Amino acid sequence: MHRKQVIFFDLDGTLTDSSPGILNGVAYALGKCGIEETDRSKLYRFIGPPLLDIFQEAYGMTRERALEAVAYYREYYRAGGMYENSPYEGIHALLADLKAAGKTLALATAKPGVFAVPIMEKFGLAQYFDQFGTASLDESRNQKHQVVAHTLELCGHPDPDRVVMVGDRNHDVEGAGVHGIRTVGVLYGFGDRAELEQAGAAAIAETVDDLRKILLG
Repeated sequence: MHRKQVIFFDLDGTLTDSSPGILNGVAYALGKCGIEETDRSKLYRFIGPPLLDIFQEAYGMTRERALEAVAYYREYYRAGGMYENSPYEGIHALLADLKAAGKTLALATAKPGVFAVPIMEKFGLAQYFDQFGTASLDESRNQKHQVVAHTLELCGHPDPDRVVMVGDRNHDVEGAGVHGIRTVGVLYGFGDRAELEQAGAAAIAETVDDLRKILLG
């Protein structure tokens, strides 16, 4: 993996621990929809995948109701929930070293750009990145494979053999795999080893230090 020149990074659960803001936002949205979720651990399923999909799958909402729930979530998120967040320890140093090694870094997140880019800027992460591949607010680009396709376009369509994806959930692995890109799964985020291995991750990093060894050799 250390020979890969272009590195795509997921955001939530890979660069930052975004769980406080996301869980609070989902709880707020559910409450506005008349749903009280007493088991907060069930809300972790919302971290990573498209929110529209999970509201429908987890709570049986129609697409129209799920769109309303997403709007409520974004209401909370815009008001400050997006910054209930923090970079993982060691991420800044890793990104700086990757740039020093001449790597091209690109964000590839299913979070809309109006949230993702300000978060990256707020926590000083944007300075390391060459491109920002994100989802769209209108849900037309909300699947990971669509985000990866967009990011490849932003990067000038590099050879997939020169690209590696870094993410913490199965959809990161599967979305990159659609384009022939291998993924390093990280365990310090919100997925687990079984999920990542079943999805076909090429390598697993338990910690940020492990990720450094994989990416830099």
